Amino acid sequence: MAVLALLEDIANGRIRNERVFRDYYDFLAHDDDWLISRFRFPRAVLLEICTELGPGLERQTARSHALPVPIQVLTTLGFLATGSFQRELADRSGMSQGALSRAIPAVLNGIIRISARYIRFPYDAVNQAHIKAQFAEIAGFPNVIGAIDCTHIAIKAPSEGEYAYVNRKHFHSLNVQVICDAQMRLTNIVARWPGSTHDSFVLTNSSVGNRLEAGRVCDGWLIGDSGYALRPWLLTPLANPLTVREQRYNNIHGRTRSVVERAIGQLKSRWHCLDRSGGMLLYHPAKVCRIVQACGVLHNIAHSHGVPLREVMALADDPDPGPNYAQPNAEAIRTRQQLISRI
Repeated sequence: MAVLALLEDIANGRIRNERVFRDYYDFLAHDDDWLISRFRFPRAVLLEICTELGPGLERQTARSHALPVPIQVLTTLGFLATGSFQRELADRSGMSQGALSRAIPAVLNGIIRISARYIRFPYDAVNQAHIKAQFAEIAGFPNVIGAIDCTHIAIKAPSEGEYAYVNRKHFHSLNVQVICDAQMRLTNIVARWPGSTHDSFVLTNSSVGNRLEAGRVCDGWLIGDSGYALRPWLLTPLANPLTVREQRYNNIHGRTRSVVERAIGQLKSRWHCLDRSGGMLLYHPAKVCRIVQACGVLHNIAHSHGVPLREVMALADDPDPGPNYAQPNAEAIRTRQQLISRI
């Protein structure tokens, strides 16, 4: 009878079941090769990231077994590196799928909060001089302070404004602007526009585009493909080069600009969640924007520490941005012609 009474008390909630806590897995006990293959960073860099994000991730709790910062950070990096929630990773780390889902936004927010330290456009002459010299070493193209392009991040069809996210290749996406230096470090990333948005519109409505248009940089230009409007501060290739000099201009322009395509390739190869080969991101567009921003910061952290990228995947071509109907800019045409006459 006593046993039956005890079972009845447990069933009615009068006696609480003892909570069972699982041990958290010590990922950091592995060697650097193992860590890089799964989290994209060696142990020393992972510890540095955990230290930097720690104050925002440590939570006061009346209960024991608070989720350790390294577990939150590494499981998030594992998600970004693979492109999907990995139940195996959650189980092995000693956390539930629900805990993982709560940890990821907190870690993403922490990474985005430190973005100003890692992603900075070179408005000052000192940084510009260094970047110009590095770009000139590629193919002899002078005065370049950044290479620009856009790339598409596949997402599931959102419930609101679905049609705006359909790009020219007929899948739903975000159109993300990327500007990089000659070493493929990102100096600007804009992730907030639907896939149907034209590349040139994204630039025109970005802080970098507005500042360059306002004359914030007096001696230097971006280089972009023909999807962008020719501006005094943004040089594009000639649509129909006729002379030897014009052909040479297009050649060195293309060789120099290709650095941004390689930067995008590195970004998506390191963080597979951004590449269509890993499927689409199954989140609201606002959350995908934060994922992209965080990956941009992590890309630059990897570059600053010289973390190797073992393989750059062959990525699917991005949709053509479509024709650009901007009116010819007389000053920009003169700038480009003067450059063509010198190279």
